[in-house]
Amino acid sequence: MTRASPESRRTLRGMLMIMTAVALFAVMDSISKYLTRFYPVVNVVWARYMSHTLVVLLVLGPRLGLELVRTRRPVAQLLRGLLLASASLSFVGALKYMPIAESSAISFLAPLLVTVAAVVVLKEKVEFARWIAVFSGFIGVLIIIRPGSGIFAWASLFPLATAFLFASYQVLTRRLAGLENPYTSIFYSGLAGSLLLAIPLPFTWTPPQNGVHIALFATIGIIGVVGHLMLIKAYEYAPASRLAPFSYTQLIWVTVIGYLAFDDFPDFWSLAGIAVLMASGIYIATHQHLAERKQPASEAR
Repeated sequence: MTRASPESRRTLRGMLMIMTAVALFAVMDSISKYLTRFYPVVNVVWARYMSHTLVVLLVLGPRLGLELVRTRRPVAQLLRGLLLASASLSFVGALKYMPIAESSAISFLAPLLVTVAAVVVLKEKVEFARWIAVFSGFIGVLIIIRPGSGIFAWASLFPLATAFLFASYQVLTRRLAGLENPYTSIFYSGLAGSLLLAIPLPFTWTPPQNGVHIALFATIGIIGVVGHLMLIKAYEYAPASRLAPFSYTQLIWVTVIGYLAFDDFPDFWSLAGIAVLMASGIYIATHQHLAERKQPASEAR
């Protein structure tokens, strides 16, 4: 019996961590959907980012001190945080009016949009096969929302906006990668979201109705921090291109939770669209991983 190599063990740890992280995000989204039954969307998202910021300060502040808040690119960090908060706001808005599985699937268009942005913004070269995968992903979204069928609703625009905003966030994150402490980036993500959403909060404020709701508001922030910390650790164990396909397990979780908690289950066409979207995203991630494996060999020549 052969033992797994250290690299294989590290990759396995990364896979387990990213699957755990996206499962936590599925739980966080489900709690957020539940809370939108009682509170405005702005309140729910602000509570998430406010508790996120407090948890980061309490957990990482004593260990990192001023290093947690020290940044050489404050404008980029705040812009990145504003993009993430805006994406969260539009996504929770989608959850209020749409089933969680369809909302999550459409928002997973973001990785495909990052491929497009990589060409436009980062000047990367993308092969024809990856363009086919991107086009297929858009087809998958169209199958889910079915414009002109009578099933399409204006609420579908929310997860589409989420995908565009989150793709912009990811591109900016890639530009900051290696230049900023990842824990600092987590802190500013929460801080920027708290500040942005504090502006409309006085006009939408609804006091928590009971202790359970207070606990749930705190929980979504805690889950968000833990999930992001697990993502950071996952990427320390394995490259993003190797782990990206496993992020799609989130769609399995939200489908199961949506059915158990909200009695929502995607119909045949929605499932077909989700499958096409997942296949496109997994293909792009796998293709990128293979390209990265071949690159050192070509550079050695």
